[in-house]
Amino acid sequence: MALSKQGLVSQQPFGSGLSGTRSAIEHLGYVQIDTLSVVERAHHHVLWNRVPDYDPSHLNQLVSEQRIFEYWYHAAAYLPMRDYRYALPNMMSIRKGENRYYTNVDERLMKEILARVRAEGALRLRDFDKGGKQGNSSWWNLRAARRAFDILFMQGDLMVCKRIGMEKVYDLSERCLPAELDLSLPTLREYAAYLFDTTLRAHGVFTWKQLLHLKTGQSLRDAMRDVLNERIEAGVVQEWNRVDAPTLYVETKMLEQTPKTNLTLKLLSPFDNVLIHRDRLSLLFDFDYRMECYVAASKRVFGYFCLPILYGDTFVARMDCKAHRAERRFEVLSLHLEDVPFDQDLFSPALHDELQRFADFNQCPLLDASVVLSS
Repeated sequence: MALSKQGLVSQQPFGSGLSGTRSAIEHLGYVQIDTLSVVERAHHHVLWNRVPDYDPSHLNQLVSEQRIFEYWYHAAAYLPMRDYRYALPNMMSIRKGENRYYTNVDERLMKEILARVRAEGALRLRDFDKGGKQGNSSWWNLRAARRAFDILFMQGDLMVCKRIGMEKVYDLSERCLPAELDLSLPTLREYAAYLFDTTLRAHGVFTWKQLLHLKTGQSLRDAMRDVLNERIEAGVVQEWNRVDAPTLYVETKMLEQTPKTNLTLKLLSPFDNVLIHRDRLSLLFDFDYRMECYVAASKRVFGYFCLPILYGDTFVARMDCKAHRAERRFEVLSLHLEDVPFDQDLFSPALHDELQRFADFNQCPLLDASVVLSS
Protein backbone atom coordinates (compact mmCIF):
# COMPACT_ATOMS: atom_id res chain seq x y z
CA MET A 1 0.00 0.00 0.00
CA ALA A 2 2.77 2.43 0.94
CA LEU A 3 4.66 1.77 -2.29
CA SER A 4 1.54 2.07 -4.41
CA LYS A 5 0.78 5.47 -2.90
CA GLN A 6 4.31 6.56 -3.75
CA GLY A 7 3.96 5.61 -7.40
CA LEU A 8 6.56 2.84 -7.17
CA VAL A 9 4.35 -0.10 -8.16
CA SER A 10 2.60 0.52 -11.49
CA GLN A 11 4.38 1.43 -14.71
CA GLN A 12 2.79 4.85 -15.33
CA PRO A 13 1.18 5.96 -12.07
CA PHE A 14 1.15 9.64 -13.07
CA GLY A 15 1.31 9.46 -16.85
CA SER A 16 4.42 10.31 -18.84
CA GLY A 17 6.48 13.25 -19.99
CA LEU A 18 5.79 16.82 -18.87
CA SER A 19 2.21 16.20 -17.72
CA GLY A 20 3.35 13.14 -15.77
CA THR A 21 6.05 15.20 -14.06
CA ARG A 22 3.50 17.78 -12.96
CA SER A 23 1.09 15.08 -11.74
CA ALA A 24 3.86 13.35 -9.79
CA ILE A 25 4.85 16.55 -7.96
CA GLU A 26 1.23 17.39 -7.21
CA HIS A 27 0.61 13.90 -5.85
CA LEU A 28 3.79 13.65 -3.79
CA GLY A 29 3.39 17.20 -2.46
CA TYR A 30 7.06 18.03 -2.91
CA VAL A 31 10.26 16.75 -4.47
CA GLN A 32 13.43 17.58 -2.55
CA ILE A 33 16.16 19.52 -4.36
CA ASP A 34 19.60 17.95 -3.96
CA THR A 35 22.95 19.70 -4.32
CA LEU A 36 24.99 16.49 -4.40
CA SER A 37 25.95 15.28 -7.87
CA VAL A 38 27.62 11.92 -7.26
CA VAL A 39 24.89 10.54 -9.50
CA GLU A 40 22.02 12.47 -11.12
CA ARG A 41 20.59 14.86 -8.53
CA ALA A 42 17.75 13.64 -6.34
CA HIS A 43 15.01 15.89 -7.75
CA HIS A 44 15.62 14.36 -11.18
CA HIS A 45 16.25 10.85 -9.84
CA VAL A 46 12.97 10.76 -7.87
CA LEU A 47 10.92 11.81 -10.88
CA TRP A 48 12.79 9.53 -13.31
CA ASN A 49 11.76 6.56 -11.17
CA ARG A 50 8.08 7.48 -11.47
CA VAL A 51 7.58 9.21 -14.82
CA PRO A 52 8.33 7.50 -18.16
CA ASP A 53 10.07 9.87 -20.58
CA TYR A 54 11.04 12.20 -17.75
CA ASP A 55 13.52 14.88 -18.82
CA PRO A 56 15.36 17.24 -16.44
CA SER A 57 14.17 20.19 -18.54
CA HIS A 58 10.61 19.50 -17.36
CA LEU A 59 11.23 21.27 -14.05
CA ASN A 60 12.27 24.57 -15.62
CA GLN A 61 9.35 24.32 -18.02
CA LEU A 62 6.82 23.75 -15.25
CA VAL A 63 8.29 26.66 -13.28
CA SER A 64 7.99 28.93 -16.33
CA GLU A 65 4.38 27.77 -16.82
CA GLN A 66 3.71 28.65 -13.15
CA ARG A 67 2.68 25.06 -12.34
CA ILE A 68 5.33 24.48 -9.66
CA PHE A 69 7.61 26.66 -7.53
CA GLU A 70 10.67 26.36 -5.35
CA TYR A 71 10.49 26.85 -1.62
CA TRP A 72 11.04 25.05 1.66
CA TYR A 73 9.06 21.99 2.75
CA HIS A 74 11.26 20.22 5.29
CA ALA A 75 14.12 21.04 2.92
CA ALA A 76 14.50 22.94 -0.34
CA ALA A 77 11.97 21.47 -2.76
CA TYR A 78 9.78 21.82 -5.82
CA LEU A 79 6.14 22.16 -4.77
CA PRO A 80 2.81 22.43 -6.63
CA MET A 81 1.86 26.05 -7.29
CA ARG A 82 -1.62 25.32 -5.92
CA ASP A 83 0.00 24.94 -2.47
CA TYR A 84 1.77 28.30 -2.51
CA ARG A 85 -0.42 29.85 0.18
CA TYR A 86 0.79 27.23 2.68
CA ALA A 87 4.29 28.65 2.37
CA LEU A 88 3.04 32.10 3.45
CA PRO A 89 3.19 31.47 7.24
CA ASN A 90 6.88 30.62 7.02
CA MET A 91 7.54 33.64 4.81
CA MET A 92 5.76 35.89 7.29
CA SER A 93 7.66 34.40 10.22
CA ILE A 94 10.99 35.12 8.52
CA ARG A 95 9.90 38.65 7.60
CA LYS A 96 9.08 39.27 11.27
CA GLY A 97 12.53 38.10 12.33
CA GLU A 98 11.24 35.04 14.20
CA ASN A 99 13.82 32.72 12.67
CA ARG A 100 17.28 33.23 14.19
CA TYR A 101 19.06 32.18 11.03
CA TYR A 102 17.53 35.04 9.03
CA THR A 103 17.78 37.85 11.58
CA ASN A 104 21.20 39.25 10.62
CA VAL A 105 20.12 41.14 7.50
CA ASP A 106 21.58 43.96 5.43
CA GLU A 107 18.47 46.01 4.67
CA ARG A 108 20.32 48.37 2.33
CA LEU A 109 21.73 45.53 0.23
CA MET A 110 18.34 43.80 0.08
CA LYS A 111 16.69 47.01 -1.18
CA GLU A 112 19.43 47.38 -3.79
CA ILE A 113 18.91 43.83 -5.04
CA LEU A 114 15.14 44.31 -5.28
CA ALA A 115 15.60 47.59 -7.15
CA ARG A 116 17.95 46.01 -9.68
CA VAL A 117 15.70 43.00 -10.28
CA ARG A 118 12.70 45.28 -10.69
CA ALA A 119 14.55 47.47 -13.19
CA GLU A 120 16.60 44.86 -15.08
CA GLY A 121 14.55 41.69 -14.83
CA ALA A 122 15.61 38.26 -13.56
CA LEU A 123 19.13 38.12 -12.11
CA ARG A 124 21.58 35.56 -10.80
CA LEU A 125 23.94 36.05 -7.90
CA ARG A 126 26.84 36.35 -10.37
CA ASP A 127 25.00 39.15 -12.19
CA PHE A 128 24.78 41.13 -9.01
CA ASP A 129 28.43 40.47 -8.24
CA LYS A 130 29.56 41.79 -11.63
CA GLY A 131 27.25 44.75 -11.84
CA GLY A 132 27.22 45.87 -8.23
CA LYS A 133 30.88 46.16 -7.36
CA GLN A 134 31.57 48.09 -4.20
CA GLY A 135 35.30 48.68 -4.29
CA ASN A 136 36.68 45.22 -4.94
CA SER A 137 34.25 42.42 -5.68
CA SER A 138 35.46 40.44 -2.70
CA TRP A 139 34.44 37.07 -1.33
CA TRP A 140 32.93 38.90 1.63
CA ASN A 141 30.70 41.03 -0.63
CA LEU A 142 29.65 37.93 -2.56
CA ARG A 143 28.78 36.16 0.68
CA ALA A 144 26.72 39.15 1.84
CA ALA A 145 24.89 39.23 -1.50
CA ARG A 146 24.16 35.51 -1.32
CA ARG A 147 22.70 35.91 2.15
CA ALA A 148 20.57 38.84 1.01
CA PHE A 149 19.23 36.80 -1.92
CA ASP A 150 18.46 33.89 0.43
CA ILE A 151 16.50 36.08 2.82
CA LEU A 152 14.58 37.81 0.04
CA PHE A 153 13.72 34.36 -1.32
CA MET A 154 12.72 32.89 2.03
CA GLN A 155 10.50 35.84 2.97
CA GLY A 156 8.78 35.72 -0.40
CA ASP A 157 10.02 38.85 -2.19
CA LEU A 158 11.95 36.85 -4.79
CA MET A 159 11.29 33.50 -6.43
CA VAL A 160 13.49 31.19 -8.47
CA CYS A 161 12.17 31.59 -12.01
CA LYS A 162 14.56 29.00 -13.50
CA ARG A 163 17.84 27.21 -12.93
CA ILE A 164 20.86 27.07 -15.19
CA GLY A 165 22.31 23.80 -14.02
CA MET A 166 22.06 24.31 -10.26
CA GLU A 167 22.48 28.10 -10.50
CA LYS A 168 19.36 29.97 -9.44
CA VAL A 169 17.85 32.80 -11.46
CA TYR A 170 15.66 35.10 -9.35
CA ASP A 171 12.76 37.35 -10.26
CA LEU A 172 10.16 39.31 -8.33
CA SER A 173 7.50 37.03 -6.88
CA GLU A 174 4.76 39.22 -8.35
CA ARG A 175 6.05 38.30 -11.82
CA CYS A 176 6.24 34.58 -11.08
CA LEU A 177 2.83 33.95 -9.51
CA PRO A 178 -0.36 33.26 -11.49
CA ALA A 179 -2.83 36.15 -11.40
CA GLU A 180 -5.66 34.00 -10.02
CA LEU A 181 -3.61 32.31 -7.27
CA ASP A 182 -5.11 32.24 -3.76
CA LEU A 183 -2.77 34.31 -1.58
CA SER A 184 -4.87 34.27 1.59
CA LEU A 185 -2.97 33.34 4.74
CA PRO A 186 -4.12 29.90 5.94
CA THR A 187 -5.29 29.47 9.50
CA LEU A 188 -3.34 27.11 11.74
CA ARG A 189 -6.12 24.58 11.29
CA GLU A 190 -5.94 24.87 7.49
CA TYR A 191 -2.17 24.45 7.59
CA ALA A 192 -2.46 21.31 9.72
CA ALA A 193 -5.08 19.92 7.34
CA TYR A 194 -2.75 20.63 4.39
CA LEU A 195 0.08 18.69 6.04
CA PHE A 196 -2.29 15.84 6.88
CA ASP A 197 -3.82 15.63 3.40
CA THR A 198 -0.41 15.75 1.73
CA THR A 199 0.84 12.87 3.89
CA LEU A 200 -2.35 10.86 3.38
CA ARG A 201 -2.31 11.31 -0.39
CA ALA A 202 1.38 10.57 -0.85
CA HIS A 203 1.88 7.81 1.71
CA GLY A 204 -1.45 6.25 2.76
CA VAL A 205 0.27 4.64 5.76
CA PHE A 206 1.94 6.93 8.28
CA THR A 207 2.75 7.66 11.91
CA TRP A 208 2.03 10.67 14.10
CA LYS A 209 5.70 11.62 13.92
CA GLN A 210 5.59 11.63 10.14
CA LEU A 211 2.64 14.03 10.10
CA LEU A 212 4.77 16.64 11.90
CA HIS A 213 8.15 15.81 10.38
CA LEU A 214 10.51 18.66 11.35
CA LYS A 215 7.53 20.89 12.22
CA THR A 216 7.53 22.46 15.69
CA GLY A 217 5.18 24.27 18.05
CA GLN A 218 2.54 23.07 20.48
CA SER A 219 -0.20 25.01 18.69
CA LEU A 220 0.46 23.11 15.47
CA ARG A 221 0.55 19.81 17.37
CA ASP A 222 -2.84 20.58 18.91
CA ALA A 223 -4.32 21.55 15.54
CA MET A 224 -2.94 18.37 13.94
CA ARG A 225 -4.40 16.25 16.76
CA ASP A 226 -7.82 17.76 16.08
CA VAL A 227 -7.52 17.09 12.34
CA LEU A 228 -6.39 13.50 12.93
CA ASN A 229 -9.21 12.76 15.37
CA GLU A 230 -11.80 14.17 12.97
CA ARG A 231 -10.46 12.08 10.08
CA ILE A 232 -10.59 8.97 12.25
CA GLU A 233 -14.18 9.71 13.31
CA ALA A 234 -15.14 10.33 9.67
CA GLY A 235 -13.66 6.97 8.67
CA VAL A 236 -11.02 8.48 6.38
CA VAL A 237 -8.21 6.72 8.26
CA GLN A 238 -8.03 3.87 10.74
CA GLU A 239 -5.65 3.21 13.59
CA TRP A 240 -3.47 0.15 13.33
CA ASN A 241 -1.89 -0.75 16.65
CA ARG A 242 0.92 -3.23 17.08
CA VAL A 243 2.73 -4.34 20.23
CA ASP A 244 5.90 -2.36 20.96
CA ALA A 245 5.55 -0.22 17.85
CA PRO A 246 4.16 3.26 17.12
CA THR A 247 0.53 3.46 16.01
CA LEU A 248 0.07 3.49 12.25
CA TYR A 249 -2.70 5.42 10.55
CA VAL A 250 -3.95 3.80 7.37
CA GLU A 251 -6.19 5.21 4.66
CA THR A 252 -9.46 3.28 4.93
CA LYS A 253 -10.22 3.01 1.22
CA MET A 254 -6.76 1.53 0.65
CA LEU A 255 -7.61 -1.29 3.07
CA GLU A 256 -10.50 -2.21 0.79
CA GLN A 257 -8.16 -2.66 -2.17
CA THR A 258 -5.35 -5.09 -2.90
CA PRO A 259 -2.55 -3.20 -4.62
CA LYS A 260 -0.60 -5.46 -6.92
CA THR A 261 3.16 -5.47 -6.38
CA ASN A 262 5.06 -6.07 -9.59
CA LEU A 263 8.45 -7.73 -9.28
CA THR A 264 10.23 -4.64 -10.55
CA LEU A 265 13.55 -3.25 -9.40
CA LYS A 266 14.14 0.38 -8.44
CA LEU A 267 17.43 2.13 -7.69
CA LEU A 268 16.25 4.82 -5.32
CA SER A 269 17.77 8.16 -4.41
CA PRO A 270 18.77 8.63 -0.75
CA PHE A 271 16.36 11.61 -0.80
CA ASP A 272 13.44 9.69 -2.28
CA ASN A 273 10.10 10.54 -0.67
CA VAL A 274 9.53 6.93 0.37
CA LEU A 275 12.82 6.92 2.31
CA ILE A 276 12.92 10.32 3.92
CA HIS A 277 11.13 9.31 7.16
CA ARG A 278 13.75 6.88 8.44
CA ASP A 279 11.76 5.62 11.46
CA ARG A 280 8.76 4.81 9.26
CA LEU A 281 11.06 3.11 6.74
CA SER A 282 12.36 0.84 9.50
CA LEU A 283 8.89 0.24 10.92
CA LEU A 284 7.23 -0.70 7.62
CA PHE A 285 10.08 -2.32 5.71
CA ASP A 286 12.53 -3.38 8.41
CA PHE A 287 15.18 -1.44 6.52
CA ASP A 288 17.60 0.74 8.50
CA TYR A 289 19.12 3.31 6.19
CA ARG A 290 21.50 6.17 6.91
CA MET A 291 23.42 8.34 4.49
CA GLU A 292 27.16 8.12 5.00
CA CYS A 293 28.38 11.00 2.83
CA TYR A 294 28.58 13.15 5.97
CA VAL A 295 30.40 10.43 7.92
CA ALA A 296 34.20 10.20 8.08
CA ALA A 297 35.51 7.78 5.46
CA SER A 298 37.00 5.51 8.11
CA LYS A 299 33.60 5.07 9.75
CA ARG A 300 31.56 4.32 6.65
CA VAL A 301 30.02 0.86 6.41
CA PHE A 302 28.35 0.89 3.01
CA GLY A 303 29.88 3.81 1.10
CA TYR A 304 29.73 7.52 0.41
CA PHE A 305 26.43 7.69 -1.52
CA CYS A 306 24.58 4.37 -1.32
CA LEU A 307 21.39 3.91 -3.30
CA PRO A 308 18.78 1.64 -1.67
CA ILE A 309 17.58 -1.09 -4.03
CA LEU A 310 13.88 -1.92 -3.91
CA TYR A 311 12.89 -5.26 -5.47
CA GLY A 312 9.16 -5.87 -5.50
CA ASP A 313 8.08 -4.72 -2.05
CA THR A 314 11.37 -5.46 -0.27
CA PHE A 315 14.56 -3.47 0.17
CA VAL A 316 17.11 -6.11 -0.79
CA ALA A 317 20.41 -4.24 -1.17
CA ARG A 318 22.25 -0.94 -1.19
CA MET A 319 24.72 0.10 -3.83
CA ASP A 320 27.47 2.72 -3.76
CA CYS A 321 28.13 4.19 -7.18
CA LYS A 322 29.47 7.22 -9.00
CA ALA A 323 28.92 8.88 -12.36
CA HIS A 324 32.23 9.85 -14.00
CA ARG A 325 30.74 12.32 -16.44
CA ALA A 326 33.93 13.39 -18.17
CA GLU A 327 34.60 9.74 -19.04
CA ARG A 328 30.89 8.96 -19.63
CA ARG A 329 31.46 6.03 -17.28
CA PHE A 330 29.13 4.85 -14.52
CA GLU A 331 30.98 2.98 -11.79
CA VAL A 332 29.49 0.63 -9.21
CA LEU A 333 31.81 0.80 -6.21
CA SER A 334 30.11 -1.73 -3.94
CA LEU A 335 26.97 -3.80 -3.57
CA HIS A 336 25.71 -4.93 -0.17
CA LEU A 337 22.89 -7.47 -0.06
CA GLU A 338 20.43 -7.41 2.82
CA ASP A 339 19.74 -10.52 4.87
CA VAL A 340 16.29 -11.04 3.38
CA PRO A 341 14.90 -13.80 1.16
CA PHE A 342 14.61 -13.04 -2.55
CA ASP A 343 15.24 -14.86 -5.82
CA GLN A 344 18.80 -13.89 -6.76
CA ASP A 345 18.54 -15.66 -10.11
CA LEU A 346 15.82 -13.22 -11.16
CA PHE A 347 17.37 -10.31 -9.26
CA SER A 348 20.73 -10.32 -11.05
CA PRO A 349 19.51 -9.72 -14.63
CA ALA A 350 16.93 -7.20 -13.36
CA LEU A 351 19.70 -5.30 -11.56
CA HIS A 352 21.92 -5.24 -14.65
CA ASP A 353 19.09 -3.95 -16.83
CA GLU A 354 18.17 -1.21 -14.38
CA LEU A 355 21.80 -0.28 -13.84
CA GLN A 356 22.28 0.27 -17.55
CA ARG A 357 19.09 2.30 -17.75
CA PHE A 358 20.24 4.45 -14.82
CA ALA A 359 23.73 4.83 -16.30
CA ASP A 360 22.16 6.08 -19.53
CA PHE A 361 20.04 8.56 -17.56
CA ASN A 362 23.27 9.83 -15.98
CA GLN A 363 24.67 10.25 -19.51
CA CYS A 364 27.32 7.68 -18.66
CA PRO A 365 26.49 4.77 -20.99
CA LEU A 366 29.75 2.93 -20.20
CA LEU A 367 28.72 0.74 -17.25
CA ASP A 368 31.56 -0.38 -14.98
CA ALA A 369 29.83 -2.97 -12.79
CA SER A 370 32.52 -5.57 -12.12
CA VAL A 371 31.64 -5.48 -8.41
CA VAL A 372 28.08 -6.59 -9.23
CA LEU A 373 29.30 -9.32 -11.53
CA SER A 374 31.48 -10.78 -8.79
CA SER A 375 28.86 -10.66 -6.04
